[in-house]
Order: sequence, then structure tokens, then C-alpha cells
Amino acid sequence: MMLELKNISFQVSDDSREKEILKNVSFVLQENRFTVITGPNGGGKSTLAKIIAGIEKPTSGQIFFNGEDITERSVTERAKMGISYAFQQPVRFKGVTVLDLLRLAVGKKVSAADACQYLSEVGLCAKDYINREVNASLSGGEIKRIEIATVIARGTMVSVFDEPEAGIDLWSFQNLIRVFEKMHDKMHGSILVISHQERILRTADEILVIADGEVADQGAREEILPSLLSTESSVSGCKYWQKGEV
Repeated sequence: MMLELKNISFQVSDDSREKEILKNVSFVLQENRFTVITGPNGGGKSTLAKIIAGIEKPTSGQIFFNGEDITERSVTERAKMGISYAFQQPVRFKGVTVLDLLRLAVGKKVSAADACQYLSEVGLCAKDYINREVNASLSGGEIKRIEIATVIARGTMVSVFDEPEAGIDLWSFQNLIRVFEKMHDKMHGSILVISHQERILRTADEILVIADGEVADQGAREEILPSLLSTESSVSGCKYWQKGEV
């Protein structure tokens, strides 16, 4: 067992009343498994990812990492323990080069050759990017791929990706699947992806369905995927997965 969530709830104040985003969510992220969290928009998926990373704190419930209660641990502490998080909209840093960002992610000196290898794994020509600033001159797709490269460079026990396919082109999406497969083979850690994409769902070992803030279904891909691909989803009566094209 690597990461366990027990009865996680999350509430926010909305017009002087409490709005429940997550309701008693419990699941275990097994070691060396590729897990995809899917479900309708607004169901609480991204909030759950941020709670795992430590960006948000649950209203109630506990999170355990390798048997240790990390519920109150900060995002920095969790990162040092081995939990990486890739934002749905990656951050841009004026004055920071791509090489600087990779070195910051790893937390130690990274050679230009190593940086080139990480960038090539996400389909970027290293010599064109390594000394570029992580700023507005880069497209959303380029920024997303560079952030994925930083997660690969860190090689942590748990890597969380919030809709990694968002804002990238078709070529990048086709190669994104290969990137995750490589990570799974090389890192021997757990990968957790928030996604609606059918092709990403098909690569999963486990699928967790979150709807209306609750766990609607969970289990092995071969058990869960068929119902998601039916004409009408059993969750909220709508289709919330998408074909592999972007």
C-alpha cells in the first residue's frame, strides 16, 4: 500500500452557505499502478488531486502515505516525501529557463545532456528549448510538455497529473500515452491521472469514477471501462468520457 485516502470531504463557503465538493471519498492508490480518475465535470476530480498534493486541505478525513498520516503536511513536505503534481494550467516563470526549471524540479545539478533526455521523452527538440525562458513565448502545449518532463526528471513514488491532455496538440496527445507508459516502466512508481480521454482510460490499471463529489465506481480497467463506454453513462445519465482525439 502506498497512498490511502480515508473519508475525505471538502467544503467551501458559497454565498454564506457551505457547498460540499467531496463527500467521504476513500480509495487506495496501489504501488506501481497507473490509476485514472474520471467523471462528470464539476464532480470534484481536480479538487481531489489538489488534496493529494497538499495544495488544498480536506475539511475532514485522513491521507496516509506509506503508513504515515500526511493530512496536515504541506505541499512542499509532500513533494520531498515523493509526491509530484502537474497542474492543469502550468505556471510560467519569467527569467527562468527550461534548464533552470528542470534543475529546480530535481533539486540537484542536472547536466545539459540529462535535461535534453528528459525533454526528448516528451517530444521536444532539446537544443531548441533548453535555454528558452518559461514565459509567454512558449505555447500552452509546450509548457505542458515541459512540466511533464520535470515530473519525469523527479522520478517520485507518486506522480499526479490533472488533465495532462488539456491544451496540447494532436501529436503531443498521441505521444502522451507513450510518455506515461515509459514512466510506468522506468519509475516503478504510481501514476494518477485526472482525465476524460478514452485512450488514457484504456492505458489504466485502475479506474476511479467521481461524480457529485462521491466515488461512483472503482476497480480494474476491464471491470469499469465497459460501462463508461456505453451510450449512456450510469453516472448522472451522461457521457463524460471523450474519444482520444483532441
